[in-house]
This record gives sequence, structure tokens and C-alpha cells, in this order.
Amino acid sequence: MIGKSPLNIHAVLPASTVNGPGSRMVIFFQGCTKGCRGCFNPDTHPIGPRESFSVEDIFSRFYSTGLEGITVSGGEPFLQHDGLMDLLKAARERYNLNTVVYTGFPYEDILETTALSICLPYIDVLIDGSYEDERKEKSLLARGSTNQRFHFLTDHYDLADFHMPGKVEVIIGSDGMIKETGFSRIDILH
Repeated sequence: MIGKSPLNIHAVLPASTVNGPGSRMVIFFQGCTKGCRGCFNPDTHPIGPRESFSVEDIFSRFYSTGLEGITVSGGEPFLQHDGLMDLLKAARERYNLNTVVYTGFPYEDILETTALSICLPYIDVLIDGSYEDERKEKSLLARGSTNQRFHFLTDHYDLADFHMPGKVEVIIGSDGMIKETGFSRIDILH
């Protein structure tokens, strides 16, 4: 069995091209205590249970060949640091996927907290910083606001890889449910 810690998950998108380079599985963690004004995903904030998955469940249900990597977002992934580490480790070691993680925690705080920093060796790119509505990203760069920083923890990617060809995907599920992902609350400069 992969991973010991169950994850409280808001949603999983099996494939996306607007949440990082290439085709990526996107895992939205449930629970966030940041309360950023204007957050694009406030439904992920409640800490209570949403849907419990093991790491094995996530990969057996949603993994497909042709994925370049996974993107982990939220909610706040580091609030479930044990499960996050299990997920990242499985992605890297078992599935040979690269990893991108969005977090509201500053990189410096993660470095200083052992329980969080143990995840860093399994992350290719960490995008840190709380969302700031008044500093909304106005380019096709894959971040919500301009205060959020890219930390390239491996040489797999560089900043040019995070200029997305589009900012939003609309997904219509087999159940008729419509989902939107990406960075839709932007003003494109012409």
C-alpha cells in the first residue's frame, strides 16, 4: 500500500493543461486557514471532512499514461503534510511524475518547520504566498497574484514553463457537472 495517511481531498482533475506545464493531474486538498480575500476556490476552505482518499486511491482512480506531472493545490496542502509527503513521494518514485505545489505558506517558514520541509525533496516547483486580490496576476503566468513566488527546487522547469497558453479550462463531466479550473479571475492586458 502506498502512503499511510489518508488525505482530505476537495477534488481531483485527471488531466489539465492550465495548472502547470504539460498535462497534469491536479489534486485540490480540502482545508485552509488563510482566508485570503478574493480566493478563487473558497469551497476548499472548510477544514471538515470532504472526501477521504489514500494515495493509492488517487493514483488507481485518476492516473493515466501521458501525464507529465501532478499539481497540488488547495485548500492548503501543507496542513496535511504527512499525506502530502506520501503523495509527492509516490508521484516521483512510483510514477516518475514531476510535482508542482501551490501553498500560502512562505518558503522560509516551510524550511524552518521539519514536518513541512521533509516534503521539499519531492517538489520540483513550489509556488508560495497567500493570494492578494489587489495584486492579481494580469499575465498568462500560472499564479493568482504577483506576490506569489516561484521556487525551482530542481532544474526540471524554469519560469518560461509557467506561461500558460490559456488561463482557464471548463470541464463537463459525464454526470453533466461543469467544473472550471485555472486562473480565471484575471484581467488580460491588451
